[in-house]
Amino acid sequence: MSYHQLKKMTMNTKHKHLQSSSHVLFKYTLLVFAIALLGCETDDQQTVARFTELTLSEEFDTDGQPNPSIWGYEIGTGENGWGNQELQYYTDRSDNVTVQNGVLLITAREESFEGSAYTSARLITKDKFEQRYGRFEARIRLPYGQGIWPAFWMLGADIDENPWPGAGEIDIMEYRGQEPTVLIGSMHGPGYSAGEAISKEYELTNDRFDTGFHIFGIEWGPEYVNFYVDDVLYNQITPEDVPGPWVFNKPFYILMNVAVGGTFVGSPDEETVFPQTMLVDYVRVYKELEIN
Repeated sequence: MSYHQLKKMTMNTKHKHLQSSSHVLFKYTLLVFAIALLGCETDDQQTVARFTELTLSEEFDTDGQPNPSIWGYEIGTGENGWGNQELQYYTDRSDNVTVQNGVLLITAREESFEGSAYTSARLITKDKFEQRYGRFEARIRLPYGQGIWPAFWMLGADIDENPWPGAGEIDIMEYRGQEPTVLIGSMHGPGYSAGEAISKEYELTNDRFDTGFHIFGIEWGPEYVNFYVDDVLYNQITPEDVPGPWVFNKPFYILMNVAVGGTFVGSPDEETVFPQTMLVDYVRVYKELEIN
């Protein structure tokens, strides 16, 4: 469910010693009561986005290939290793992507395939599910190891007509496998993309992201994107925080993948163990509750 916290205004009434007649005191008391009542009414009318209306609930409760009405695939190596000099070849094979026992498994393998030394999978909801604003979350256990790069992220749905970074990108979670206690949330747009993205790290204390499930999410409105890990809000990005245009007032679609190598994480080394699997318990999306 949504972790967006409702904020309410409070009013502190200071009691004063009145040196006047009982009639004046009575009128003053009535006035204070009226003001307090008015304040309560104002509090009740405060509007804060509550992303509680479920629009996508992918629970991965059917074994086999992921639901084709929600998920598509990007296949191959893309241009220049998907723009990052990545080393994997993305497939839609069950060796790389499957649902088992209520969990989606995206697995990176070390194997020779179509000219690449590694395989993995990259799932997308493009042209199947897209939404503007809301809460987007997934419960995930991450893989680990030098050169392993899992991500749960979003791209502007107009990317075909408005190439990256013009379409915008929101990285709800990305992570270097060699740093299993640290994840990164980022936003990319014109003038603040790739190495100049607006980013912030979140570090676990006395825990690792590869040893258990955690909920990664954003809450996104017209003037902000809030980044969460479990119930912790660790970053907020607004139009004032970006050095270029704010391109996040349109529908976006979801991507999930496990990359191998690339400029962000470097190549695997002799200590990297394969296969490596990202386990996804669910993906859920909410929109703001509409009250008639």
